[in-house]
Amino acid sequence: MTLISERPAPGEPRSYRFPPVVRRAVAGGEVVAAHLPGQSLAVATLLLDAGAGREPLGREGLAGVVAKALEEGTIDRDAAAYALALEGLGTELSTSVDWDSFRTTVQVPVDRLAPAVTLLAEAVRTPRLDPADVERVRDDEVTSLRMYWANPGPRADAALRADLFGAEVRHGRPMDGDPESVAALTVDDITGFHAGWLRRPGTLLVAGDLDRIDLDALAAAAFAGTGGDPVEAGAPIDVQVRTQRRIILVDRPGSVQSSLRLGHTAPPRSHPDYVPTQLAGTVLGGAFTSRLNHLIREVRGYTYGIRADFGMSRRFGRFTVSSSVQTAVTAPALVEAVGEIARTQADGVTEEELAVARSWRAGQLSVELQTPAAIASALATLVVYGLPDDYHAHLREAMLSAPLDVVSAAAAAHLHPHGLTLVVEGDVALIRDELVASGLGEVVDDGPR
Repeated sequence: MTLISERPAPGEPRSYRFPPVVRRAVAGGEVVAAHLPGQSLAVATLLLDAGAGREPLGREGLAGVVAKALEEGTIDRDAAAYALALEGLGTELSTSVDWDSFRTTVQVPVDRLAPAVTLLAEAVRTPRLDPADVERVRDDEVTSLRMYWANPGPRADAALRADLFGAEVRHGRPMDGDPESVAALTVDDITGFHAGWLRRPGTLLVAGDLDRIDLDALAAAAFAGTGGDPVEAGAPIDVQVRTQRRIILVDRPGSVQSSLRLGHTAPPRSHPDYVPTQLAGTVLGGAFTSRLNHLIREVRGYTYGIRADFGMSRRFGRFTVSSSVQTAVTAPALVEAVGEIARTQADGVTEEELAVARSWRAGQLSVELQTPAAIASALATLVVYGLPDDYHAHLREAMLSAPLDVVSAAAAAHLHPHGLTLVVEGDVALIRDELVASGLGEVVDDGPR
Protein backbone atom coordinates (compact mmCIF):
# COMPACT_ATOMS: atom_id res chain seq x y z
CA MET A 1 0.00 0.00 0.00
CA THR A 2 1.29 3.44 -0.91
CA LEU A 3 0.50 6.37 1.39
CA ILE A 4 0.25 9.79 -0.23
CA SER A 5 1.56 12.46 2.11
CA GLU A 6 0.98 15.49 -0.09
CA ARG A 7 -2.40 17.11 -0.57
CA PRO A 8 -3.68 16.78 -4.17
CA ALA A 9 -3.45 20.00 -6.16
CA PRO A 10 -6.62 21.71 -7.45
CA GLY A 11 -7.72 20.46 -10.85
CA GLU A 12 -8.41 22.53 -13.92
CA PRO A 13 -11.74 24.39 -13.68
CA ARG A 14 -14.45 23.07 -15.95
CA SER A 15 -16.27 25.25 -18.43
CA TYR A 16 -19.33 27.04 -17.11
CA ARG A 17 -22.01 29.30 -18.55
CA PHE A 18 -24.93 30.96 -16.77
CA PRO A 19 -28.11 31.02 -18.90
CA PRO A 20 -29.40 34.24 -20.47
CA VAL A 21 -31.66 36.34 -18.24
CA VAL A 22 -34.93 37.85 -19.44
CA ARG A 23 -36.76 40.66 -17.63
CA ARG A 24 -40.14 42.17 -18.30
CA ALA A 25 -42.79 44.15 -16.45
CA VAL A 26 -46.20 42.48 -16.64
CA ALA A 27 -49.51 43.01 -14.83
CA GLY A 28 -48.05 45.31 -12.20
CA GLY A 29 -45.17 43.03 -11.26
CA GLU A 30 -41.85 41.96 -12.72
CA VAL A 31 -40.84 38.68 -14.33
CA VAL A 32 -37.18 37.62 -14.23
CA ALA A 33 -36.52 34.41 -16.15
CA ALA A 34 -33.61 32.21 -17.22
CA HIS A 35 -33.75 30.29 -20.48
CA LEU A 36 -32.83 26.58 -20.13
CA PRO A 37 -33.31 25.11 -23.63
CA GLY A 38 -34.49 21.52 -23.68
CA GLN A 39 -34.98 21.35 -19.90
CA SER A 40 -37.98 19.17 -19.00
CA LEU A 41 -38.43 20.64 -15.52
CA ALA A 42 -39.37 24.22 -14.79
CA VAL A 43 -39.34 26.20 -11.58
CA ALA A 44 -41.34 29.28 -10.63
CA THR A 45 -40.74 31.30 -7.48
CA LEU A 46 -42.85 34.20 -6.26
CA LEU A 47 -40.39 36.53 -4.55
CA LEU A 48 -41.82 39.08 -2.15
CA ASP A 49 -40.12 41.77 -0.08
CA ALA A 50 -41.63 40.30 3.08
CA GLY A 51 -38.68 38.80 4.91
CA ALA A 52 -37.93 38.74 8.61
CA GLY A 53 -36.67 42.31 8.39
CA ARG A 54 -40.27 43.45 7.83
CA GLU A 55 -41.52 41.95 11.10
CA PRO A 56 -42.46 44.27 13.98
CA LEU A 57 -40.15 44.22 16.97
CA GLY A 58 -41.37 41.66 19.47
CA ARG A 59 -43.06 39.60 16.74
CA GLU A 60 -39.98 37.72 15.55
CA GLY A 61 -40.90 34.58 13.62
CA LEU A 62 -44.10 36.10 12.23
CA ALA A 63 -43.20 35.65 8.55
CA GLY A 64 -42.25 32.03 9.16
CA VAL A 65 -45.63 31.24 10.70
CA VAL A 66 -47.38 32.93 7.78
CA ALA A 67 -45.34 30.77 5.39
CA LYS A 68 -46.35 27.57 7.19
CA ALA A 69 -50.00 28.63 7.23
CA LEU A 70 -50.26 28.97 3.45
CA GLU A 71 -50.98 25.26 2.89
CA GLU A 72 -53.86 25.17 5.37
CA GLY A 73 -56.33 25.79 2.57
CA THR A 74 -57.41 28.74 0.48
CA ILE A 75 -60.62 30.71 0.12
CA ASP A 76 -61.66 28.31 -2.66
CA ARG A 77 -60.33 24.98 -1.28
CA ASP A 78 -59.82 23.42 2.10
CA ALA A 79 -56.41 22.00 3.03
CA ALA A 80 -57.18 18.51 1.71
CA ALA A 81 -58.48 19.77 -1.63
CA TYR A 82 -55.51 22.08 -2.05
CA ALA A 83 -53.06 19.28 -1.27
CA LEU A 84 -54.78 17.02 -3.81
CA ALA A 85 -54.57 19.75 -6.45
CA LEU A 86 -50.83 20.06 -5.90
CA GLU A 87 -50.39 16.30 -5.90
CA GLY A 88 -52.31 16.07 -9.15
CA LEU A 89 -49.62 18.20 -10.78
CA GLY A 90 -46.81 16.23 -9.17
CA THR A 91 -45.53 19.16 -7.16
CA GLU A 92 -45.49 20.68 -3.72
CA LEU A 93 -45.46 24.20 -2.34
CA SER A 94 -42.07 25.16 -0.95
CA THR A 95 -41.79 28.29 1.19
CA SER A 96 -38.80 29.98 2.77
CA VAL A 97 -38.09 33.19 4.64
CA ASP A 98 -34.80 34.99 5.13
CA TRP A 99 -33.95 38.50 6.31
CA ASP A 100 -34.76 40.07 2.94
CA SER A 101 -37.40 37.95 1.20
CA PHE A 102 -40.39 35.65 1.36
CA ARG A 103 -40.26 32.95 -1.33
CA THR A 104 -42.84 30.46 -2.52
CA THR A 105 -41.79 27.92 -5.14
CA VAL A 106 -43.19 25.16 -7.34
CA GLN A 107 -41.24 22.76 -9.55
CA VAL A 108 -43.04 20.75 -12.23
CA PRO A 109 -42.64 19.42 -15.75
CA VAL A 110 -42.65 22.41 -18.04
CA ASP A 111 -46.09 21.65 -19.52
CA ARG A 112 -47.65 21.85 -16.04
CA LEU A 113 -46.07 25.12 -15.00
CA ALA A 114 -49.07 27.33 -15.75
CA PRO A 115 -51.56 25.48 -13.49
CA ALA A 116 -48.84 25.13 -10.83
CA VAL A 117 -48.27 28.88 -10.77
CA THR A 118 -52.03 29.40 -10.52
CA LEU A 119 -52.07 27.15 -7.44
CA LEU A 120 -49.06 28.95 -6.00
CA ALA A 121 -50.78 32.31 -6.40
CA GLU A 122 -53.97 30.95 -4.87
CA ALA A 123 -52.11 29.97 -1.71
CA VAL A 124 -50.08 33.16 -1.42
CA ARG A 125 -52.77 35.68 -2.35
CA THR A 126 -55.94 34.08 -0.95
CA PRO A 127 -55.09 31.71 1.91
CA ARG A 128 -57.93 30.67 4.17
CA LEU A 129 -56.13 31.61 7.41
CA ASP A 130 -58.84 30.09 9.54
CA PRO A 131 -58.14 31.17 13.16
CA ALA A 132 -58.10 27.58 14.45
CA ASP A 133 -55.61 26.55 11.76
CA VAL A 134 -53.44 29.60 12.34
CA GLU A 135 -53.28 28.96 16.07
CA ARG A 136 -52.38 25.31 15.51
CA VAL A 137 -49.60 26.22 13.07
CA ARG A 138 -48.28 28.81 15.52
CA ASP A 139 -48.36 26.34 18.43
CA ASP A 140 -46.59 23.70 16.35
CA GLU A 141 -43.88 26.22 15.56
CA VAL A 142 -43.53 27.10 19.25
CA THR A 143 -43.06 23.42 20.09
CA SER A 144 -40.46 23.05 17.36
CA LEU A 145 -38.58 26.11 18.56
CA ARG A 146 -38.62 24.93 22.18
CA MET A 147 -37.00 21.69 21.11
CA TYR A 148 -34.45 23.60 19.01
CA TRP A 149 -33.62 26.06 21.78
CA ALA A 150 -33.08 23.20 24.22
CA ASN A 151 -29.94 22.34 22.24
CA PRO A 152 -26.58 24.08 22.68
CA GLY A 153 -26.08 26.90 20.21
CA PRO A 154 -29.26 28.96 19.72
CA ARG A 155 -28.79 30.92 22.94
CA ALA A 156 -25.19 31.66 22.01
CA ASP A 157 -26.27 32.77 18.53
CA ALA A 158 -28.90 35.07 20.04
CA ALA A 159 -26.44 36.56 22.52
CA LEU A 160 -23.95 37.32 19.74
CA ARG A 161 -26.54 38.93 17.49
CA ALA A 162 -27.91 41.05 20.34
CA ASP A 163 -24.45 42.25 21.27
CA LEU A 164 -23.46 43.12 17.71
CA PHE A 165 -26.62 44.94 16.66
CA GLY A 166 -28.60 45.60 19.83
CA ALA A 167 -31.68 43.71 21.00
CA GLU A 168 -33.77 46.86 20.55
CA VAL A 169 -33.76 46.47 16.74
CA ARG A 170 -35.19 43.66 14.62
CA HIS A 171 -31.89 42.49 13.14
CA GLY A 172 -30.51 42.25 16.68
CA ARG A 173 -32.90 39.39 17.41
CA PRO A 174 -33.02 35.82 15.98
CA MET A 175 -34.21 35.68 12.38
CA ASP A 176 -36.68 32.87 13.09
CA GLY A 177 -37.72 34.23 16.47
CA ASP A 178 -37.70 32.27 19.69
CA PRO A 179 -40.39 30.29 21.58
CA GLU A 180 -41.56 33.38 23.44
CA SER A 181 -41.84 35.70 20.44
CA VAL A 182 -43.71 33.12 18.36
CA ALA A 183 -46.02 32.17 21.25
CA ALA A 184 -46.99 35.85 21.50
CA LEU A 185 -48.26 35.98 17.91
CA THR A 186 -51.99 36.49 17.47
CA VAL A 187 -54.29 35.62 14.60
CA ASP A 188 -54.48 39.34 13.84
CA ASP A 189 -50.69 39.47 13.60
CA ILE A 190 -50.70 36.71 10.99
CA THR A 191 -53.59 38.06 8.93
CA GLY A 192 -52.23 41.61 9.18
CA PHE A 193 -48.77 40.60 7.94
CA HIS A 194 -50.36 38.73 5.06
CA ALA A 195 -52.58 41.66 4.08
CA GLY A 196 -49.73 44.14 4.33
CA TRP A 197 -46.99 42.23 2.52
CA LEU A 198 -48.20 39.18 0.57
CA ARG A 199 -50.73 40.98 -1.59
CA ARG A 200 -48.08 43.12 -3.25
CA PRO A 201 -47.09 42.03 -6.77
CA GLY A 202 -43.45 41.15 -6.13
CA THR A 203 -41.30 39.36 -8.69
CA LEU A 204 -41.97 36.07 -10.46
CA LEU A 205 -38.78 34.10 -11.08
CA VAL A 206 -38.90 31.44 -13.79
CA ALA A 207 -36.20 28.95 -14.78
CA GLY A 208 -36.98 26.63 -17.68
CA ASP A 209 -37.29 26.27 -21.42
CA LEU A 210 -38.75 29.67 -22.24
CA ASP A 211 -39.64 28.55 -25.75
CA ARG A 212 -42.35 26.42 -24.13
CA ILE A 213 -43.43 28.91 -21.43
CA ASP A 214 -45.84 31.83 -21.73
CA LEU A 215 -44.34 34.34 -19.30
CA ASP A 216 -47.17 36.83 -19.76
CA ALA A 217 -49.76 34.21 -18.79
CA LEU A 218 -47.74 33.16 -15.75
CA ALA A 219 -47.41 36.78 -14.66
CA ALA A 220 -51.13 37.38 -15.08
CA ALA A 221 -51.82 34.47 -12.73
CA ALA A 222 -49.14 35.42 -10.22
CA PHE A 223 -50.01 39.11 -9.98
CA ALA A 224 -53.81 38.99 -10.29
CA GLY A 225 -55.61 41.00 -7.61
CA THR A 226 -52.45 42.54 -6.20
CA GLY A 227 -51.65 46.14 -5.46
CA GLY A 228 -49.83 48.50 -3.16
CA ASP A 229 -47.09 51.04 -3.58
CA PRO A 230 -43.47 49.93 -3.97
CA VAL A 231 -41.57 49.71 -0.69
CA GLU A 232 -38.08 51.00 -0.10
CA ALA A 233 -35.43 48.43 0.74
CA GLY A 234 -33.76 50.86 3.11
CA ALA A 235 -30.15 52.02 3.21
CA PRO A 236 -27.37 49.82 4.58
CA ILE A 237 -27.27 49.90 8.36
CA ASP A 238 -24.07 51.42 9.70
CA VAL A 239 -23.08 49.50 12.83
CA GLN A 240 -19.64 50.24 14.16
CA VAL A 241 -17.30 47.42 15.14
CA ARG A 242 -16.38 47.31 18.81
CA THR A 243 -13.07 48.85 19.75
CA GLN A 244 -12.34 46.18 22.39
CA ARG A 245 -13.08 42.49 22.68
CA ARG A 246 -15.54 41.18 25.23
CA ILE A 247 -16.55 37.69 26.37
CA ILE A 248 -20.23 36.94 27.04
CA LEU A 249 -21.00 33.87 29.15
CA VAL A 250 -24.23 31.93 28.60
CA ASP A 251 -24.63 29.48 31.46
CA ARG A 252 -25.41 25.85 30.68
CA PRO A 253 -24.75 24.04 33.97
CA GLY A 254 -23.40 20.52 33.65
CA SER A 255 -22.47 20.87 29.98
CA VAL A 256 -19.43 18.84 28.96
CA GLN A 257 -18.82 21.12 25.98
CA SER A 258 -18.71 24.83 25.33
CA SER A 259 -20.46 26.27 22.27
CA LEU A 260 -18.36 29.09 20.85
CA ARG A 261 -19.62 31.98 18.75
CA LEU A 262 -17.16 34.71 17.80
CA GLY A 263 -18.09 37.62 15.62
CA HIS A 264 -18.26 41.24 14.65
CA THR A 265 -20.31 43.31 12.22
CA ALA A 266 -19.44 43.25 8.51
CA PRO A 267 -20.48 45.02 5.29
CA PRO A 268 -23.79 44.27 3.53
CA ARG A 269 -24.04 42.06 0.43
CA SER A 270 -23.73 44.98 -1.99
CA HIS A 271 -20.21 45.88 -0.85
CA PRO A 272 -17.71 45.89 -3.75
CA ASP A 273 -15.34 43.68 -1.72
CA TYR A 274 -17.79 40.77 -1.74
CA VAL A 275 -15.66 38.38 -3.81
CA PRO A 276 -12.28 38.98 -2.12
CA THR A 277 -13.94 38.96 1.31
CA GLN A 278 -15.58 35.61 0.59
CA LEU A 279 -12.27 34.18 -0.56
CA ALA A 280 -10.46 35.48 2.52
CA GLY A 281 -13.19 33.94 4.67
CA THR A 282 -12.78 30.64 2.84
CA VAL A 283 -9.05 30.56 3.58
CA LEU A 284 -9.63 31.44 7.22
CA GLY A 285 -12.56 29.20 8.07
CA GLY A 286 -14.90 28.49 5.16
CA ALA A 287 -13.62 25.07 4.09
CA PHE A 288 -12.37 21.86 5.67
CA THR A 289 -8.84 22.84 4.58
CA SER A 290 -9.11 26.26 6.26
CA ARG A 291 -6.62 27.72 8.70
CA LEU A 292 -8.97 27.56 11.67
CA ASN A 293 -10.03 23.97 11.02
CA HIS A 294 -6.43 22.88 10.52
CA LEU A 295 -5.24 24.54 13.73
CA ILE A 296 -8.14 23.91 16.10
CA ARG A 297 -9.11 20.44 14.82
CA GLU A 298 -6.01 18.87 13.29
CA VAL A 299 -3.16 20.39 15.28
CA ARG A 300 -4.76 21.00 18.69
CA GLY A 301 -7.50 18.38 18.61
CA TYR A 302 -9.93 20.68 20.39
CA THR A 303 -12.97 20.11 18.14
CA TYR A 304 -14.50 18.04 15.39
CA GLY A 305 -14.83 21.18 13.32
CA ILE A 306 -14.78 24.96 13.34
CA ARG A 307 -16.19 27.27 10.69
CA ALA A 308 -15.99 30.96 9.88
CA ASP A 309 -17.81 33.01 7.26
CA PHE A 310 -19.03 36.42 6.26
CA GLY A 311 -22.83 36.38 6.24
CA MET A 312 -24.10 39.33 4.21
CA SER A 313 -27.71 40.38 3.80
CA ARG A 314 -29.18 43.39 2.01
CA ARG A 315 -28.69 45.95 4.78
CA PHE A 316 -26.11 44.46 7.14
CA GLY A 317 -23.59 41.69 7.53
CA ARG A 318 -21.55 39.92 10.15
CA PHE A 319 -18.44 37.80 10.44
CA THR A 320 -19.02 34.69 12.57
CA VAL A 321 -16.94 31.79 13.85
CA SER A 322 -18.79 28.74 15.20
CA SER A 323 -17.54 25.65 17.01
CA SER A 324 -17.98 23.41 20.03
CA VAL A 325 -15.09 22.25 22.22
CA GLN A 326 -14.65 20.22 25.37
CA THR A 327 -15.15 22.32 28.49
CA ALA A 328 -11.54 21.87 29.64
CA VAL A 329 -10.09 23.48 26.51
CA THR A 330 -12.53 26.39 26.20
CA ALA A 331 -10.02 29.14 26.94
CA PRO A 332 -7.13 27.68 24.89
CA ALA A 333 -9.44 27.19 21.90
CA LEU A 334 -10.57 30.81 22.06
CA VAL A 335 -7.00 32.08 22.37
CA GLU A 336 -5.93 30.04 19.33
CA ALA A 337 -8.95 31.11 17.26
CA VAL A 338 -8.49 34.80 18.01
CA GLY A 339 -4.79 34.48 17.24
CA GLU A 340 -5.48 32.89 13.84
CA ILE A 341 -7.98 35.63 12.97
CA ALA A 342 -5.42 38.26 13.98
CA ARG A 343 -2.69 36.58 11.90
CA THR A 344 -4.94 36.50 8.82
CA GLN A 345 -5.90 40.14 9.29
CA ALA A 346 -2.27 41.23 9.69
CA ASP A 347 -0.50 39.00 7.18
CA GLY A 348 -3.17 38.20 4.60
CA VAL A 349 -3.29 34.88 2.76
CA THR A 350 -0.73 32.95 0.73
CA GLU A 351 -0.89 32.24 -2.98
CA GLU A 352 -1.12 28.50 -2.28
CA GLU A 353 -4.07 28.96 0.07
CA LEU A 354 -5.79 31.33 -2.31
CA ALA A 355 -5.38 28.91 -5.23
CA VAL A 356 -7.26 26.25 -3.25
CA ALA A 357 -9.96 28.74 -2.20
CA ARG A 358 -10.40 30.05 -5.75
CA SER A 359 -10.73 26.56 -7.20
CA TRP A 360 -13.10 25.37 -4.48
CA ARG A 361 -15.42 28.38 -4.60
CA ALA A 362 -15.50 28.47 -8.41
CA GLY A 363 -16.05 24.73 -8.60
CA GLN A 364 -18.83 25.02 -6.04
CA LEU A 365 -20.61 27.49 -8.30
CA SER A 366 -20.32 25.14 -11.25
CA VAL A 367 -21.76 22.24 -9.27
CA GLU A 368 -24.50 24.14 -7.46
CA LEU A 369 -25.93 25.98 -10.46
CA GLN A 370 -26.96 22.85 -12.37
CA THR A 371 -30.70 22.61 -11.68
CA PRO A 372 -33.68 24.86 -12.46
CA ALA A 373 -34.23 25.35 -8.72
CA ALA A 374 -30.66 26.56 -8.25
CA ILE A 375 -30.94 28.88 -11.24
CA ALA A 376 -34.17 30.35 -9.84
CA SER A 377 -32.42 30.94 -6.52
CA ALA A 378 -29.60 32.70 -8.36
CA LEU A 379 -32.18 34.93 -10.06
CA ALA A 380 -33.50 35.83 -6.62
CA THR A 381 -30.01 36.99 -5.69
CA LEU A 382 -30.05 39.41 -8.63
CA VAL A 383 -33.40 40.88 -7.59
CA VAL A 384 -32.91 41.09 -3.83
CA TYR A 385 -29.46 42.66 -3.99
CA GLY A 386 -29.91 44.75 -7.11
CA LEU A 387 -27.18 42.98 -9.08
CA PRO A 388 -26.76 43.17 -12.88
CA ASP A 389 -28.18 40.41 -15.06
CA ASP A 390 -24.70 39.24 -16.08
CA TYR A 391 -23.52 38.98 -12.47
CA HIS A 392 -23.53 35.17 -12.29
CA ALA A 393 -22.03 34.91 -15.77
CA HIS A 394 -18.93 36.71 -14.47
CA LEU A 395 -18.89 35.58 -10.82
CA ARG A 396 -16.94 32.41 -11.44
CA GLU A 397 -14.23 34.22 -13.35
CA ALA A 398 -14.12 36.87 -10.62
CA MET A 399 -13.50 34.11 -8.08
CA LEU A 400 -10.79 32.47 -10.21
CA SER A 401 -8.95 35.70 -11.02
CA ALA A 402 -9.07 37.55 -7.68
CA PRO A 403 -5.51 38.83 -7.07
CA LEU A 404 -3.61 37.88 -3.95
CA ASP A 405 -3.07 41.48 -2.86
CA VAL A 406 -6.77 42.30 -3.23
CA VAL A 407 -7.86 39.29 -1.14
CA SER A 408 -5.27 40.06 1.53
CA ALA A 409 -6.41 43.69 1.56
CA ALA A 410 -10.00 42.54 2.09
CA ALA A 411 -8.86 40.42 5.05
CA ALA A 412 -7.07 43.44 6.48
CA ALA A 413 -10.09 45.70 5.99
CA HIS A 414 -12.91 43.41 7.09
CA LEU A 415 -11.44 41.25 9.87
CA HIS A 416 -11.38 42.95 13.27
CA PRO A 417 -9.75 40.66 15.85
CA HIS A 418 -9.67 43.44 18.45
CA GLY A 419 -13.40 44.11 18.03
CA LEU A 420 -14.66 40.55 18.40
CA THR A 421 -17.47 39.54 20.69
CA LEU A 422 -16.75 36.06 22.06
CA VAL A 423 -19.84 34.19 23.25
CA VAL A 424 -19.35 31.02 25.26
CA GLU A 425 -22.32 28.82 26.13
CA GLY A 426 -21.22 26.26 28.69
CA ASP A 427 -20.77 25.48 32.37
CA VAL A 428 -19.85 28.95 33.58
CA ALA A 429 -18.70 27.73 37.00
CA LEU A 430 -15.97 25.66 35.32
CA ILE A 431 -14.80 28.11 32.65
CA ARG A 432 -15.14 31.62 34.06
CA ASP A 433 -11.81 31.88 35.92
CA GLU A 434 -9.73 30.62 33.01
CA LEU A 435 -11.50 32.96 30.60
CA VAL A 436 -10.87 35.92 32.90
CA ALA A 437 -7.21 34.91 33.15
CA SER A 438 -6.91 34.58 29.36
CA GLY A 439 -6.85 38.34 28.93
CA LEU A 440 -8.98 38.09 25.79
CA GLY A 441 -11.41 40.74 26.99
CA GLU A 442 -13.92 41.80 29.59
CA VAL A 443 -16.03 38.87 30.82
CA VAL A 444 -19.77 39.49 31.32
CA ASP A 445 -22.82 37.32 31.91
CA ASP A 446 -25.62 37.14 29.39
CA GLY A 447 -28.96 38.36 30.67
CA PRO A 448 -32.11 36.18 30.90
CA ARG A 449 -33.88 35.22 27.64
